[in-house]
Amino acid sequence: MEPELEGKIDQILDQDDRYRVEAYHFVLSALSFTIQRRGEAGHVSAADLLHGIRDFGLEQFGPMTRTVFNHWGIKRSSQFGDIVFNLIGSGLLGKRDEDRREDFDEGGFDFDSELQDNSFF
Repeated sequence: MEPELEGKIDQILDQDDRYRVEAYHFVLSALSFTIQRRGEAGHVSAADLLHGIRDFGLEQFGPMTRTVFNHWGIKRSSQFGDIVFNLIGSGLLGKRDEDRREDFDEGGFDFDSELQDNSFF
């Protein structure tokens, strides 16, 4: 990984150590996956990213996805919002004025139950 990226993630972890470093790398990779799957660059909404996180996680970890996320300290989709906004705060990601941390809350996308019921396998 690129030293500047690693340095910024290390700074995030110095201030907020709730999630493992792998979770930050995964979110950045899931964002790339989501953009690539869409076929065009541009803004990615929280809902789009959460769907991308789910799909990329399943592609990478299969039925172990929930276990891996739990190992990283992630038990709810809202915690991916914490990670995204930490990345925004570090300057690694950008955001629009209308983007809010709350967009990652379970409100319209029940991320946890989708991983729990295994109906997507």
